[in-house]
Formats: sequence, C-alpha cells, structure tokens
Amino acid sequence: MAFARKTLLVLAATIVVGGASGQAFAETVIRKSTSYFQVRGKTAEQLDKELSYRGPMTKSTGSRHPGATRIKFGGSVTYAQQGGRCRIDSAKITLSTQIILPEWKGRKGASKDLQLVWDTLARDIKRHEERHAEIARNYARSMEKAILKLPPQRTCAAMKAKVAKVSRDEIDRHDRDQMRFDRIEAANFDSRMIRLLRYRLKAKSE
Repeated sequence: MAFARKTLLVLAATIVVGGASGQAFAETVIRKSTSYFQVRGKTAEQLDKELSYRGPMTKSTGSRHPGATRIKFGGSVTYAQQGGRCRIDSAKITLSTQIILPEWKGRKGASKDLQLVWDTLARDIKRHEERHAEIARNYARSMEKAILKLPPQRTCAAMKAKVAKVSRDEIDRHDRDQMRFDRIEAANFDSRMIRLLRYRLKAKSE
C-alpha cells in the first residue's frame, strides 16, 4: 500500500496586461478514478504470492504493493500587470488520483475463513488508498490558497519564481505527509488486522 506521484506540479503561465479586477480567481479541479488488478488463488499463500507478483509497482519504494494511488498535480496561473506591479490574476490547480485495488477472481472455491480474511484485507487496502487520495486533495486546495496569498511583485518574472517556490514547497510537504502516513500504517498493520478480524468475527456470530 503506497502512493505513487506521477509528476510534479506543472503550472502554465499567462500574463494579462492591465487586468480589470483586483480580485484573483481560483479554481481547484479534482478527478478521481479506480482501477483493479486481478488475483487468483485458493489459499492465503497463493493470494499473497499473487499480490506480490501482480500488485502495482511504485517508484517511491521500487517494489509492488497490494494497492496504490497514482497522484498527478497540474494547473495554470495567470498574472496581471498593474501600476508597475505584477500580481496573481487567477490560479487553477488540477489533481488526478487513480486508486488501484486488488480483485479476487475465483473466490467461490476457497474456504469461508479465507474469504473473511480477504474481505477484511481488501477493505483495509481501499480505506488506506482513499486516505492517500484525501491527503492529495487537501494539498491541492492548500496549494491554491498559498498561491493566491502571494503579494504582488515588481516583475512577473519575480512573481513566477514565488509561485514556483510555493508549488515546490507544497509538493514536498505533500510527499512527506504521504510517506509519514505509510510508515504509521505499516507499523500498525498487524494489530489493525487482528482487531478488524475480531470485530468481523464477532459481528458474524451475533
């Protein structure tokens, strides 16, 4: 379970001379999709091997995972020159997240206990990846706000440099938070799975 950032933020720039309004326009466009990879097996060992063999590869770890979230930031910024100063005229941040999850084919021939374990694991993987997507959404919005807060500069070249720095800083913070989340989840995985299994077994028996 991991996040896989596809690209850094790339902001297209346009300069508007003498913008009519002093109010900057902002827009955050968020797209999310889900795809699946298939695994087959009748035992826990077979399913574990399938996940290790067929799971998505992430550049951040260089290994395959039972699930992943591919994240791509983008967007555009326009600048307005007024009174010898350059300010942000508009900022549009785009975010695309693709959640990749496992799908167990041929589960009917497996034991009920294994199906219970799989369902518990699959739900935890989905929750984990949804959280990665949520973290990315939060940073897309904070990036937009940080860009809009930038004060006017003497030149648009200086303004662009400020935008580039803010973008890099937000991306770096985003990556650190994603990796911190993965570390915490990995450290708590065993205890979390035991707790979830006990809960599902109790609910099933009632």
